[in-house]
Amino acid sequence: ICAIAHVTAKKMPSLHRHEEEKFFVNTEGRKEPVPSIHDPPTRELSVVVPSYNEEHRLPLMMDEALDYLEKRQKRDPSFTYEVIVVNDGSKDQTTKVAMEYCKKYGSDKVRVLSLVKNRGKGGAVRMGVFSSRGKKILMADADGATKFADIEKVEEGLKNLQPWPSQMAISCGSRAHLEKDSVAKRSYFRTLLMYGFHFLVWFLCVKEIRDTQCRFKLLTREAALRTFSTLHIERW
Repeated sequence: ICAIAHVTAKKMPSLHRHEEEKFFVNTEGRKEPVPSIHDPPTRELSVVVPSYNEEHRLPLMMDEALDYLEKRQKRDPSFTYEVIVVNDGSKDQTTKVAMEYCKKYGSDKVRVLSLVKNRGKGGAVRMGVFSSRGKKILMADADGATKFADIEKVEEGLKNLQPWPSQMAISCGSRAHLEKDSVAKRSYFRTLLMYGFHFLVWFLCVKEIRDTQCRFKLLTREAALRTFSTLHIERW
């Protein structure tokens, strides 16, 4: 294990942005510079959606998310948001699909950040986070596997962590309470793979932490800056 770790070890991922990644395209087709996480926040919530070849699944997620966010904004006009779709070097029509939502809702609410080449999920999320304007930043998957309205539970978890040290806090969604039901619905083979994976994580890595595979991760802006500035791995 030590030999493999030594051979496959890499330097810290480069934070370099390609010139094309410093801009997003607005609804008029013009390029605008992306904001920086170092800037003061101007939105209440940023939703970062890493997407790789998601032209078929992305619309379901975007429809549900934007329907929820729009209704919430109507109830509370002080609530402002943005959804950043990070096209991670897709080979399909992911950018075209995402741009349809940009045209429908406006580039102030929906932005598409296209990466020159595939970085991996970690790299895609980081690029989206670094281009966000929100006081709080939510990681959400493009497959829509998690009901978007459940963000309120994650927000409640973040609120319960106050006072936040140096304004840093992270709230992670959990499906631990659904594990028995999910096991019952899986095939025996998938259940075997799941427990095998859990055993390897327990045996080779950490014994106290269980990954319950929920997509929602909500971070304060300060926590996101500190976390993603020191990210070691860009891949899945």
